Amino acid sequence: MTDAPAQSGAPTQADAAAALLAANRRRRRIRRWALIGTLPLTIAALLFVGKLLSMYAFAHQAITTYVVADYAGSTAAAEGQEFLNWFEPYKAPYNVGTALAGSEDLDGARVKLEEALPLAHGLEVCAVRVNLAIVIERQGDAAVNGGDGPGGAELYGEALQITAETPEECNSEEADSQSPDPDRSMSDTLDELGDRLQEKQQQAQEQQSPPQEGDGEEQEQPQQPDQDKLDELQDKLDQGAEEREQNQGDEDGPGGGTDKPW
Repeated sequence: MTDAPAQSGAPTQADAAAALLAANRRRRRIRRWALIGTLPLTIAALLFVGKLLSMYAFAHQAITTYVVADYAGSTAAAEGQEFLNWFEPYKAPYNVGTALAGSEDLDGARVKLEEALPLAHGLEVCAVRVNLAIVIERQGDAAVNGGDGPGGAELYGEALQITAETPEECNSEEADSQSPDPDRSMSDTLDELGDRLQEKQQQAQEQQSPPQEGDGEEQEQPQQPDQDKLDELQDKLDQGAEEREQNQGDEDGPGGGTDKPW
């Protein structure tokens, strides 16, 4: 007796194996396309984490090097924050400007702090305005020491305007707690800065620029400034520099009779 023929509709072992291979291939394709589809998100997440870590590292380095008066190192670290500056965008130019002020690059510091000011919001503007006013005050000191009293007075006036436009919220305890130096009173600093600028402006206005030759009779008989007042002004500037060096001996900050930027 012969065996009965197999039913044509029943799956064979070969068919099952082929179906399994096809299913595996579909799963692999799905996983591959899922990986490709999520790859941009994965890269973005890694960049996000990397940027946060680098910002913290650069900011920490900028602060620590500034404290030990390594202003070149502080500037370099702060400049590292400028790449893909997405988070708290004011901090990179603010830190660069503060470091440049420490190294007495006043023009460069002013440019960076002026760049940071419109990027700051809320209480962030407090420290930016204070440092910007201090930098311009130092520019005024340099002008006065160079014999340009009117130019110094104008710079002191600009610094006073910046100080006067500081929001009232900057005089609060919350502003102190959020400042770069929580142990330093923002309100006291602003008051002292304003008083100092007014005094310097008044003194600088009394100092006359040297006359130019060939400007008529007034140049032939120039009005000489009061030498006693000039000597008094210079003594006060020198005294301010000495006091600042004594008070900040551990900080190694530059002289000039002003506060140290934060």
